[in-house]
Amino acid sequence: MSDTPSDPLHSGRGARTSAEPDAPTPAAADVGPQVPPQVPPPLPVWAGAGRPASASARNVADIEAATADYAARARAENTRRAYRADWVHFAAWCARYGASPLPADPRLVARYLSAHAGPGPEQLKVSTLRRRLSAIQHVHREAGLDFDSRQRDLRDVWSGIRRTHGTQPAAKAPTVTEELRALLEPLGTERLLDLRDRALLLVGFAGCYRRSELVALDVAHLARHRDGLVIATPRSKTDQEGEGIEKGIPFGVHAETCPVSALTRWLEAAGIADGPVFREVTRHGRVQPRRLSDRAVALVVKRSVEAARRVALQRGQWGLAETFDPRRYAGHSLRAGFITSAAAAGVPTHDIMRQSDHKREETLRRYIRHATVFRQNAAAKVGL
Repeated sequence: MSDTPSDPLHSGRGARTSAEPDAPTPAAADVGPQVPPQVPPPLPVWAGAGRPASASARNVADIEAATADYAARARAENTRRAYRADWVHFAAWCARYGASPLPADPRLVARYLSAHAGPGPEQLKVSTLRRRLSAIQHVHREAGLDFDSRQRDLRDVWSGIRRTHGTQPAAKAPTVTEELRALLEPLGTERLLDLRDRALLLVGFAGCYRRSELVALDVAHLARHRDGLVIATPRSKTDQEGEGIEKGIPFGVHAETCPVSALTRWLEAAGIADGPVFREVTRHGRVQPRRLSDRAVALVVKRSVEAARRVALQRGQWGLAETFDPRRYAGHSLRAGFITSAAAAGVPTHDIMRQSDHKREETLRRYIRHATVFRQNAAAKVGL
């Protein structure tokens, strides 16, 4: 008999011994309880005399279905998708050790986090572990079960993981104005793929868009203005209720970097009059009706960085070529580059926030610190 009967890893079917072979990771359907449907419990009015006599069973079912659907939409689809994947991963890990994922003992969750925090093939970033913990809490809450995330063992383990492995995310390099010009230089003026990529890079930069916002733009969101374009963003990370945000995209000072001209040229050449603005283009140059995915933005940035790197190498610009490492850049580089460039140019914080749609100045400060690290630098004034 085990001498640790209260140990969550020794409950249920029992833990495997070291002599047992590793069990294959179960498929999603075999990992135990899945994310429970977000269906609210039946209201008393449906069960008792309070139900209107004219209400049919079908009408009640429609109301219940609509209620469940709205509850499911309380979180963005990306969040729901991530939580589902997180729960499948946690449940599969529990199945490997014969432990119950629902309800989960907080001490079990502490061990799950520990198992994936340290070096090894299963190591996850602290940011991913934070989301996994949120997903576990979410599933318990939706199932009507208590989960004590402040339980001492779990709290101490989580604090130790954050202190040991750090919580600062690995930031991607910002594509500042000078680098953006270098990214645009290799792009042609005739090929549809080049026209699309030029428009995407410039509009993404000038509008300080998040990837998901950029690819969600439709032609109906664009409005001409004497100073450029007004683009209505139907929904954003900081506008989950969908009230809408308008951004002004001014004409550029230089023709080759004007976002309005680049976007106009792309839409006209591709024959796009309605629907998604940024679409897939086949290797044969055919424009598809499907809008780009948010991941495609990162691919466009990385491809453009690699092309700029080749040009720099051909010119013997070794320092610039070393800067253009595609691994350092991603879709967020456009947004970070705009904020960094604006801060370096002395644009007031509130004006930057209007374009970036940041609600809190604290979030913006890390970009501004990077942009102004050498402005009024004390170390430069001590005579070294």
